[in-house]
Amino acid sequence: MNRPGTLVRMGVLALLWGSSFLWIKIALTGLSPVQIALVRTVLGAAVLVVLVYAQGQRLPSGKAIWGHLAFAALFGNVIPFVLFAVGEQTVDSGVAGVLNATTPLWALAIGLALGFERQRNTARFVGLALGFAGTLLIFAPWQQAGLASWGALACLLAAASYAVSYTYIGRTISGRGLSSIQLSSAQLVTATGLTALVVPVGGLQEVHLDWQPLVAVAILGVFGTGAAFVINYRLIEDEGPTNATTVGYLLPVVSVLLGAAFLDEALNLRVVAGMVVVLVGVGLTRKQPATAIIPVEPEPATTHK
Repeated sequence: MNRPGTLVRMGVLALLWGSSFLWIKIALTGLSPVQIALVRTVLGAAVLVVLVYAQGQRLPSGKAIWGHLAFAALFGNVIPFVLFAVGEQTVDSGVAGVLNATTPLWALAIGLALGFERQRNTARFVGLALGFAGTLLIFAPWQQAGLASWGALACLLAAASYAVSYTYIGRTISGRGLSSIQLSSAQLVTATGLTALVVPVGGLQEVHLDWQPLVAVAILGVFGTGAAFVINYRLIEDEGPTNATTVGYLLPVVSVLLGAAFLDEALNLRVVAGMVVVLVGVGLTRKQPATAIIPVEPEPATTHK
């Protein structure tokens, strides 16, 4: 991974996904969580659908695949998009970005619990324990100033929801002869429809048509949800899925720094320490013995930041 183009794409992707939490925070000044989720899925889906047809491809066909995509969209887009926005009503954008980094830990825990995960080496178990210890350090329920709030729990549940979607995609959708961009565009189209169904229940609040929240949600949808996946797809093609996932280590760092720079969010040393512990834990959970490393095909990635 020493090609300049790859490093540039990784940097841009980290900025786009890591800044999503900043844009959510700004968008909340004029829109409700459900409204934000709806607009970002509409715009993200539009970007990907245009790209699919521009490449001479088309959306998948068949009731079975769309049924699987509906489940993946519910847990990979609708629930986390709404929950992160709900959480950021009371939690700093930087903290939301840090809690998002627990997604691989949830994915491993789900895989182990359901028997899908075959690699059970000691390093991965230590990483899992260390990662959740870092999460506990971030929450600090033993302190009056801790983050054990409904907003923080919403962010944590959003990260877990992403993990459910990833696990489901890997078990039911991968290997069907469709490209990642076909599946992801169809998933976002499905997510748009599902989110629209929630609007009458939780998305009819008055919209404050100020330019800042509107610009923020537009950037979140077009760039943070649509264009970011295009870059991620290119990274997977160029470097493989394992190398492409290393960008995830940069996301919480970006979210914390942007929150401090543009929203005057405090750089809490306990949260930063927890972030480091979580990332070390995530790194250990991805460690595999040399004998277990086998070539893998690129997996469809859910658009998730």
